[in-house]
Amino acid sequence: MTDAASPASPAVPPRPAISPGEERIGMLLVFLSALMWSFGGTIARFIDVTDNWTIVFWRSLWAVAFLLCFMAWRDGWRGTLRLFRDMGLPGLAVAVCFATASTSFIVALSYTTVANILLMQAGVPLLAALLAWVVFRERVATATWVAIAAVITGVAIMVSESLDGAVSPIGDGLALLIACMFSIATVITRRFAHVRMTPANCLAALLACAFAASQTSEFAVSSRDMAFLFAFGVLNLGVGLAFFATGARLVPAAMAALLGTFEPILGPIWVWLVHSEVPSARTIVGGAVVVAALLVHIALEFKRQARPERPGVTGVPSPN
Repeated sequence: MTDAASPASPAVPPRPAISPGEERIGMLLVFLSALMWSFGGTIARFIDVTDNWTIVFWRSLWAVAFLLCFMAWRDGWRGTLRLFRDMGLPGLAVAVCFATASTSFIVALSYTTVANILLMQAGVPLLAALLAWVVFRERVATATWVAIAAVITGVAIMVSESLDGAVSPIGDGLALLIACMFSIATVITRRFAHVRMTPANCLAALLACAFAASQTSEFAVSSRDMAFLFAFGVLNLGVGLAFFATGARLVPAAMAALLGTFEPILGPIWVWLVHSEVPSARTIVGGAVVVAALLVHIALEFKRQARPERPGVTGVPSPN
């Protein structure tokens, strides 16, 4: 027995066959995860606590409690401990990225609009492709390069408001940091396929909670704020992650990315309807460029995946 993988004995077991019914359930769960995540900005705007670190602490604490219970229910306590133990350095790196992004999201809300933050995040899949090319020299298709250029253009349009003082540069800087952290986490997760998302995110929430505890000067909040913090941590963060972790393994990556775009699309709409927070013209224009680039790229990816490798032998058969 050698360490080298061979076609006869692959190192990674093949993905089990997914039935059409299971794939539909997976699509529903991934959509529901994006829906849960899209309410984040709306919930945050209801919270009266002025100390961002207090918000980060309670949101992260509730998320940790939920995710631990979810993993214990799904995998048992021994299985949960094994998941944490098997993450290794890649899992720790992903956790640090998610902890940074989650914390930055709360702080960024004090400086910029929800639309600015979420629409920049829409370009994460394409920014991850750019990062993978820079670090690992992964091949990037010409269509992806065009989409990456469009994303950079859209982000530049949104960030340009901070250059003339219309928007705080801190808010835009944190929004960019969030997108970069998610991109790095995406590349690490793809490079080290054994990294499990749920324990890494639970550790991320724990790290954010511990750091916030060292920074905040006040833990006490009103019962009203605690109710929203519970929803912020459990429903928005925890349940959204549980839906995604369960559903993403049942659908193709391109479909998961497509359904994930509902978060940056719906998020600004909820805040506009509930809190009358209207994004600026540049945010709308730049965000439209980013979302359009992502949707076109995903459509091309669907077409590529559906194209048979050997016409008439492989691929999806024609209904005619």
